[in-house]
Amino acid sequence: MAQNLVDLDFTADALAAIDAALAALEAGFAGLLALTPDQRQGLTKMGDKSEAFCRKADAVFGENLAILPANFDLAAYRRDLATMDALRPRLARLSKLSQRGDDTQMAVGSDLMTNALEGYAVLKVTGKGQGVDDLRKMLATRFARGPRSPSAPATPTEPAIA
Repeated sequence: MAQNLVDLDFTADALAAIDAALAALEAGFAGLLALTPDQRQGLTKMGDKSEAFCRKADAVFGENLAILPANFDLAAYRRDLATMDALRPRLARLSKLSQRGDDTQMAVGSDLMTNALEGYAVLKVTGKGQGVDDLRKMLATRFARGPRSPSAPATPTEPAIA
């Protein structure tokens, strides 16, 4: 093979262990939200500067409980800060693992395509008369192009004169 970026072989036991770990993660993160795009767009976002503001606000709120409105739940506010601190490093680890998974999947796909193309090229040249014409034609359907619809040439429009 011309390319072999990845050579993994997951055993049934390894896959079972991975699936069990994923199930444990899903159970542990059961409280995570799934927002719609509209919900995401409508939320007030917290960036680095805003996070510093929120942490300073916590200190100010703690020192000035008497001026906070009665319905302000400082304990819930502090739980949110603790949740952020607990989630962030774990989500960073998950993100790195997910990126490695995506990269590995891409590399495996590249290995497959590169080697399939190499094998197909050899089959086209040396497979004639070897009883594989039907198989070669079946593989050739991957590269078949359908009829292209003629695109109308763009005609420039004259600017309106007022």
